Amino acid sequence: MVLRSEQALAATASAAEFAKNSRIVAQGFWRKFAKFARQLPFAEELAAAWFCATDPSTPATAKGILIGALAYFVLPLDAVPDFIAGIGFTDDAAVLALAIRTVSRHMKPEHYARARAALGHGGPVLEGPLEQ
Repeated sequence: MVLRSEQALAATASAAEFAKNSRIVAQGFWRKFAKFARQLPFAEELAAAWFCATDPSTPATAKGILIGALAYFVLPLDAVPDFIAGIGFTDDAAVLALAIRTVSRHMKPEHYARARAALGHGGPVLEGPLEQ
């Protein structure tokens, strides 16, 4: 009985954290991406992560992992501040790489194609809302 209550509490906390991170990402991802995309060697992977996270067919667990990584990119406070030339985005890249490695089987060629299109056009392609 106690285990079920703890699991329910953890699920509620996870859902609340996912909702919070989803709002953060939805509000700031493309703005920050557009500002820094040309400086990021991992820009395609970052945009592909967005498209995977917003794909209705992506499982909730994979979405949660990607949203957490994308929120880390969007949030202004990092382990290594983004404004430090040369190394500012290394922590973001590490977090994203780990997230993508964890959910790689859900990262589809279409996500990468949309990411390349977004980079080629300088903005989001079929941005869409975050799905749960």
